[in-house]
Amino acid sequence: MMRQTVARLVLGGVLLASGPAVVQAAPANDPFEGFNRSVTRFNDTVDEWALRPLAEGYRKVVPEVIRIGVDNVFNNLSDVWSVVNNALQGKGEATVVMTMRVIVNTTFGFGGLLDWATPMGMERQTEDFGQTLGAWGVSAGPYIVLPLLGPSTLRDTAALPIDWQAGPTQLAHNSDQQLAITALKVVSTRAGLLSATKMLDDLALDKYTFVRDAYLARRLNQVYDGNPPDTPEETTPEEAPPAPEAVPAAPAASAVSAAPESGAPASAAAL
Repeated sequence: MMRQTVARLVLGGVLLASGPAVVQAAPANDPFEGFNRSVTRFNDTVDEWALRPLAEGYRKVVPEVIRIGVDNVFNNLSDVWSVVNNALQGKGEATVVMTMRVIVNTTFGFGGLLDWATPMGMERQTEDFGQTLGAWGVSAGPYIVLPLLGPSTLRDTAALPIDWQAGPTQLAHNSDQQLAITALKVVSTRAGLLSATKMLDDLALDKYTFVRDAYLARRLNQVYDGNPPDTPEETTPEEAPPAPEAVPAAPAASAVSAAPESGAPASAAAL
């Protein structure tokens, strides 16, 4: 879906180019870290010189009420695709709620320009085809940073073509209209993340790692509807139950130690 794609583009673009960084051995979910960091620097440059200035100008020139209306229309269009994905995942209640949400906002909200459904208690339950594949048991696979599109995984990348087919550009009648709709969506979404960009610049020591971990955690949370299962990496010795023969009074050295990190740099897969 175009909304998901734009979100990835923006998430990949919120990091600014900050010079070379020290790359340690890639974690299991990021075996292509060297390449990913290179693509991230490219995306950062595009954001710094094009996306961010356009988003700042859009926010200054376009009144807030119009910007909210534009966002509502795009959200309403994405809600239609969410209905389909909720149904594909067998979420009956969510499918009904999202269907009613689309009907209300389309009918009484002038095609989605106004969001009447949220105040009426019909909260948005966004689903895309990447989440559907995850719900069907397809693993996320390695973390990948796509040129211009930003953070992704192998599973989400495979889902992109189907999401695109359900995007708002399908309402366009020619390539010029498709380009205009895509540009408006990109700029509108980027404008909504200007404050988040500033916070990220101020807080993140290694912005690449911060965005990667945040993206993967968010996608895992989305696939499992906020209740992801424990992974082996999340289970620590403190959480494991004591062995039956353990004697509480017996002194013992601490059995908890952090896994050693390799200091060797990752192989240069950079562009």
